[in-house]
Amino acid sequence: MISSMTPERIRDDVQRELPLVDRFQRAHRSLRVSVTDVCNIRCQYCMPDGKVPFMPSERHLSFGQLAEFVRVTASLGVTHYRLTGGEPLMRPDLYKLIELLVPIRGVQEVALTTNGMFLAEQLPQLVSAGLSRVNISLDTLSEESFQRLSRRAGLHRVLEGIEAVLAQPGVELRLNALVLRDVNLDDVVDLVSFARQRGVVIRFIEFMPLDGQRAWSQQRMVSGDELRQRLVRHFGPLTIKPRPDSAQPSTDYVFCDGTAVGFIDSVTRPFCGNCDRLRITSDGKIRNCLFGKQEWDVAPQLLELAHLSQQWNSAQFEHTNTSAAASSLPLAYSAAQQQVVQIIRDCVAAKAAAHGVHDLDFHPPERAMYQIGG
Repeated sequence: MISSMTPERIRDDVQRELPLVDRFQRAHRSLRVSVTDVCNIRCQYCMPDGKVPFMPSERHLSFGQLAEFVRVTASLGVTHYRLTGGEPLMRPDLYKLIELLVPIRGVQEVALTTNGMFLAEQLPQLVSAGLSRVNISLDTLSEESFQRLSRRAGLHRVLEGIEAVLAQPGVELRLNALVLRDVNLDDVVDLVSFARQRGVVIRFIEFMPLDGQRAWSQQRMVSGDELRQRLVRHFGPLTIKPRPDSAQPSTDYVFCDGTAVGFIDSVTRPFCGNCDRLRITSDGKIRNCLFGKQEWDVAPQLLELAHLSQQWNSAQFEHTNTSAAASSLPLAYSAAQQQVVQIIRDCVAAKAAAHGVHDLDFHPPERAMYQIGG
């Protein structure tokens, strides 16, 4: 009989005493979950121009499959989850996924990274579902620069999304900016002023060789050091702020008035030594590094888990849980879970010491940023 063993009890029964620690003793507690590769804009640092061959929607993991993956990773010590894209708000009914993830035992945070253009209209449902933090890309306050950078119009929609989050007191907001020397370098001071006036931290991310055009160059990239010098000249001294979490990618600095600004110097000052992140692409490939060349496919196993879970909860077994078919479900489910656990462990075990951007033989990964999930 399985009447005393609910699906939830068995699902949560993956070994919890073995966290995801790689050969460099980095424990992995953060997962980026890409829900789609589709995006409504074409940012130069991420997307190719023109018509983009997005993958068919049927190749995207279902919400049920994603929930199964989060359930397994949460049992292995992952606590913080961030939904990414493409543009994640282009995935229909995204709030329903958040509703599935938030109650899972071990999940401490479900966050979202977005360009903000669809946020104002969707935010109430997302917050009701349990969303606790939003990262919004804001690279400029100039519509002209926005159109040059994103190859689309609509800065006002991003700003509306920001104001919508600010009106939600229980939701943390962070702004992310990426600077291209020939496009938006002159906007940096205005961006910092905008963030400080609203009591929000803005973080500047160095341009990485993950763009869809494969046009990355050292010349277009603006280093964190250069940006800090520019800000000091305008606002005065910056004091480095101790990191509350050594795995935090951003190094934060404080102005004299106590407001802060962050820098993710992923190219010039890599923070690989403390990296605690894994990623899963929208088609079910696990990646241990943005720049990694290898992927581990768990889509078939997640499909099986979702199918077994659906069977388990279906009405056909409600009154027949002594049948041989019903009795076999917990064993089948646990076996499929353990397959996923082993694939995740294989991925973590293969993680390199660093991303290798400065290695002489470095080549960008086959997928661009929008296909991986930021």
